[in-house]
Amino acid sequence: MMRPVGLWRLWRRPGTSGSAGCRKVASVAPPPGSTLPRALNIFDRDLKRKQKNWAARQPEPMKFDYLKEEVGSRIADRVYDIARDFPLALDIGSGRGYIAQHLNKETVGKFFQTDIAENALKNSLETDIPSVSVLADEEFLPFRENTFDLVVSSLSLHWVNDLPRALEQIHYVLKPDGVFVGAMFGGDTLYELRCSLQLAETEREGGFSPHISPFTAVNDLGHLLGKAGFNTLTVDTDEIQVNYPGMFELMEDLQEKKRSRMLT
Repeated sequence: MMRPVGLWRLWRRPGTSGSAGCRKVASVAPPPGSTLPRALNIFDRDLKRKQKNWAARQPEPMKFDYLKEEVGSRIADRVYDIARDFPLALDIGSGRGYIAQHLNKETVGKFFQTDIAENALKNSLETDIPSVSVLADEEFLPFRENTFDLVVSSLSLHWVNDLPRALEQIHYVLKPDGVFVGAMFGGDTLYELRCSLQLAETEREGGFSPHISPFTAVNDLGHLLGKAGFNTLTVDTDEIQVNYPGMFELMEDLQEKKRSRMLT
C-alpha cells in the first residue's frame, strides 16, 4: 500500500510587492546532465524527464493516474477553503493538469502550468481557466520575484535533489501575501514494501540496499518551510491506502508510476 500523502498550506509574511512577469525558460533552465552544486544529486533529472515523456505517450495514461487525480482534487479543496481569489497562479510539476481541472475561473484568473516533460504539457486536461504551459524544471523556476498570488504543487517536489532550494524559489516567486499549497509523499510511504525488501535482502545477502526513493519526514517539513521564509504554516497528513491482490500487481503499478515520475 502507499501512505501517507503530506499536505501543507502556507502564507507569506505581508510586505511590499515587486515587479511581475515571466522570463524565458532558457535563461534559467539547466542544461541536460547538469548538477546542483549545493545538493547531493540523488535523482537523474534528465532520466526523470525521459520517463515522464514516455508515460505521457502511452495510450491509457489515466490508468495509473488515480493517485494524482485524488491528490489534485484535495489540493483544489484546500484552495477553495481560502476566502479569496487568485488572479495569477502557478502549478509546479503540473503533469497533465491534475489540480487545474478541479478549479474554476472564478477562483483562479490565469494558470501557469510548468513541467519538466513537454509531452505531459501537450496532453494537459481541458479547463475553463486561461492557461499557459511552460517547460521548466522544478529546481529552476523561470519567474521573477513577487509574481504569483498562488503556487500549488502535487506529488512532484519529493523528486527534486535540493528541496530547501526549491522551497526558497517558491517563496521567491510568490507575492508577499501569496499562498502556497503543496502535497508530497511522506516518510512512511511504501513502508511495508521497504521493510519486506530489507528483511528479504538481509536474509539472503547479509545486508540491504535502498530500493525506494527517500521521502521527507512530515516532522521536518515545518522546519524546511520556515527556513525558506514561509510563515503561518499548516501541515496536514492524509493517509491514502491502496490495496493490491498480489505482489505482481503492486510491482506493475509501481513500475508505471516510476515512469510517470511519481516513485522510483
